[in-house]
Amino acid sequence: MKKSDALLPESSPSRPVTAASPDHGAGSAPSTGEAQDQKWLSKLGPGLITGAADDDPSGIATYSQAGAQFGFGMLWTLLFTFPMMVGIQMVSARIGRVTGHGLAGNLCRFYPPWIMYGIVSLLLLANTINIAADLAAMGDALHLVAGGPERLYVAGFGVLSVILQIFIPYNKYVRVLKWLTLALLAYVATVFSVHIPWGQLLSGALLPRFTWESDYVTTVVALLGTTISPYLFFWQASQEVEELRASPDAVPLKDDPKQARADFSRIQIDTTIGMAFSNLVAMFIVLTTAVTLYLNGVHDIQTSAQAAQALKPVAGEFAFALFSMGIIGTGMLAIPVLAGSAAYGMAGAFRWKSSLEHEPSKAPRFYAIIAISTLSGVALGFTSIDPIKALYWSAVVNGVISVPIMVIMMLMATRVDIMGRLVIPHRLRILGWLATGVMALAVLAMFTIH
Repeated sequence: MKKSDALLPESSPSRPVTAASPDHGAGSAPSTGEAQDQKWLSKLGPGLITGAADDDPSGIATYSQAGAQFGFGMLWTLLFTFPMMVGIQMVSARIGRVTGHGLAGNLCRFYPPWIMYGIVSLLLLANTINIAADLAAMGDALHLVAGGPERLYVAGFGVLSVILQIFIPYNKYVRVLKWLTLALLAYVATVFSVHIPWGQLLSGALLPRFTWESDYVTTVVALLGTTISPYLFFWQASQEVEELRASPDAVPLKDDPKQARADFSRIQIDTTIGMAFSNLVAMFIVLTTAVTLYLNGVHDIQTSAQAAQALKPVAGEFAFALFSMGIIGTGMLAIPVLAGSAAYGMAGAFRWKSSLEHEPSKAPRFYAIIAISTLSGVALGFTSIDPIKALYWSAVVNGVISVPIMVIMMLMATRVDIMGRLVIPHRLRILGWLATGVMALAVLAMFTIH
């Protein structure tokens, strides 16, 4: 098959429905409508969950700050980053599906150990700090809604997340994660509870007004770092491997290229919808805070919980409650992705067994990393460490390591010894390298203005 065909959809059925797809009773045949729903649900998984996890509580804080500080003036960045997000996430997904190994597993097999250990160590550190910041935001949000001890909530959310990941098999847990993506609809509903000046909205989205002021550049860099993060690359590649293992008839595409057309079509649909959902929700968050906070003179928001609290007097109880509960729902979705991507990275680096489908006794070190990174995030919540500063340094680390990871991913995806006949096509290379170049410029700007 031509390399350029890899991105083209086809009318033939996709690969056999995975274990993550809805089940029908024994001996019963699904109706035409049910079959169509089942087919579409089977196409949505790693990309949808990855995109939704990108809007975690720390991301919500960044989007809220952008809306409060600059109003509609940052909306253009979300349109700008969308194709780059799709491109680089499709590259990571293809690497996992073609090779049958996650990013760390391929790093271990084809690159020097110092590169692999350095990247995976920084990923673990950044993800743990991000988990701590997300848990703190979730504890604050529940405290705002229900009162009570914030730190107890932080511990409860952390322990609950660990239990769910360790004791629920992947084929069931992935369904839980898919349903949790609906928590993001809270931010869509919030927008419809306020008045939108559509003229200003369209102007901000379609007419960029870039300035070299320090605060403006910092916010642009923060938005780029929030939408293009290393843990998303590791997670989506590893989830493609999980999907591969969950289907008894599937093999790595490198070994059976005949499956490639249908699988690449599925990856394109899944990733495009997931990233579109992510950016659309981010846009709604910016809109909500621009209308309710910026236009009412509230310009300094440091956390997602502060954004929720600031909404209450200007947008009402309903918007406040939706925004707050959305923080908790997205946190429950993002923490498994953060902890899981760190565990996949460590397991791939050291060639441990790594699958959420395994029982804990069969992959003890993999599950230990999940527990350690999550509970370390809980522990950071009980220290004097400022979660806002921690989140800043997490963003710095993520921004710095994203560039070499993206470079290696792009090189990996074009190597015949890794990808076989299925190296990425020309237009996907352009998108991937564009995203890499923009991220490199963002990191350079971040260091230049500070």
